[in-house]
Amino acid sequence: MNKTFKISYSLKNTYRVNTILYSLKQIPLIRRILPQELYRDRDLKIFANIVSGILEFIKAFLGKFLYFLLMVTLPLLIYETGEKREIFLHIFILLTLIGAWLNTYIFNPTKDKYYALILLGMDAKEYALVTYSYEMLKILIGYLVFGLIFGLNCGLLVWQCLMLPFAAAGMKLTVVSYALWDYERTKAAVSENQVGAKEWIAIIVLLLAAYGLPFTGVVISETVSVVLLLCGILAGLMSMQKIWRFKEYREVYQQLLTEYMGQVADAKRAVKRQSEKVIQIDNRQGSSRKGFEYLNEIFIRRHQKILWKSSKRIAEICLGVVCVLALGIWFMPEYKEIVNRLVLTNLPSFAFVMYFVNRGTGFTNVLFMNCDHSLLTYSFYKRPECILRLFRIRLWEIMKVNLLPAAVIGAGLALLLYLSGGTAEPVNYLVLIVSMLCISMFFSVHYLTIYYLLQPYNAGTEIKSGTYRIVVTVTYFFCYYLMRLKMSTFAFGLGTVIFCVAYCIIACALVYKLAPKTFRIRA
Repeated sequence: MNKTFKISYSLKNTYRVNTILYSLKQIPLIRRILPQELYRDRDLKIFANIVSGILEFIKAFLGKFLYFLLMVTLPLLIYETGEKREIFLHIFILLTLIGAWLNTYIFNPTKDKYYALILLGMDAKEYALVTYSYEMLKILIGYLVFGLIFGLNCGLLVWQCLMLPFAAAGMKLTVVSYALWDYERTKAAVSENQVGAKEWIAIIVLLLAAYGLPFTGVVISETVSVVLLLCGILAGLMSMQKIWRFKEYREVYQQLLTEYMGQVADAKRAVKRQSEKVIQIDNRQGSSRKGFEYLNEIFIRRHQKILWKSSKRIAEICLGVVCVLALGIWFMPEYKEIVNRLVLTNLPSFAFVMYFVNRGTGFTNVLFMNCDHSLLTYSFYKRPECILRLFRIRLWEIMKVNLLPAAVIGAGLALLLYLSGGTAEPVNYLVLIVSMLCISMFFSVHYLTIYYLLQPYNAGTEIKSGTYRIVVTVTYFFCYYLMRLKMSTFAFGLGTVIFCVAYCIIACALVYKLAPKTFRIRA
């Protein structure tokens, strides 16, 4: 057992360490100082192992902390009646029932299980028992620590808090035991990721019962909750025998992992088929354009559906929202002042809205899958002058796609400002429209630039660039930060215009200088 645990943990840790080292290698500034024999460097491996250990600790306990905080404790603040202790136990028990069905671990096919059992041929029963025991141990420790912290804070007695981890583990053991018994009966192993209609209905009912019943004053009484926790513990103890004596773990994993790898391959093929499906063959006469202009025109013609469909749909939704708000102001004039103040002082918040409206990632994904994936194999395609020329052509196309919803949002804000009482400075109407257009242009330039400078896709169209993920994440948090920024409409509008122009100039310079080296298919 100890040997199996060491091998399984070492396998998972090695996979994680190699992922960390690979991610470091993708960061331009760090890549230059890393040694050539990256995976043989002892110091780097020690560093990666430390990071891996930290990630394992975070994975083990952060989720449980957030679960107790966000799912169990914070909802107590919205209930005006009822005892906190009773509602805490009520929510915990019902959510634990959901978690027991959705997260069995044994019936969750993963790559590390595929490597261990299929490629390395490890003993399936030993592997299942050892890794499952490790997961149960993390649950016991995590629930014990945070159950005591949050439970005592909500008025639970110490002995009640001590029951929480064992009841949660017991319910999970019971569900796994039932699933193993069901496999012996049907010879069909069902992945925990395959949640059917009946299961979804049960989950919705339990969620409504967990959070909805306390509003009506109906909760599971403290006595009944304690009895249910005790039943969960006893059921878990009785289920351990079935889990220990089960002999067909190899067959279960063989079925689950074969289906899992097949689903992964099917998903990739489905993405490819979907990308091919949206291509529209244009039988019209040829174009008078030549070179890259002709290439781009053919590409845009064939991808009109995927490029413009979502943009038009978003514009229609935004127009609908504006109409609803306009009608709301018309029929409820008491809200005019609030709307007016929000439009004039909270314009930076709309940068976050534009972040989600922008179609930059979808555009670059289609570019790579249906164009650059093939053309990047030719050297002429990576010459600086060719890259910059095609970059400008594509930038104009992506701007047109993104400007449609941006124009609707900008015009809608100007209309809402007018209907809500207007402004003493008429220039603000123009600023609202121009600032939305500039933010849209920024995102268009931004996503196309990082596509050329970081080109995140490999030959299988999978994102392999850690730096690309970091940049996208930083962009998200920057836009989120702008929501908290209070600035006058004119000042923000002027700032967006200046920033957008400067960013476009810098982006073109960087693409011309660096893209010939960075714009390539990743290994």
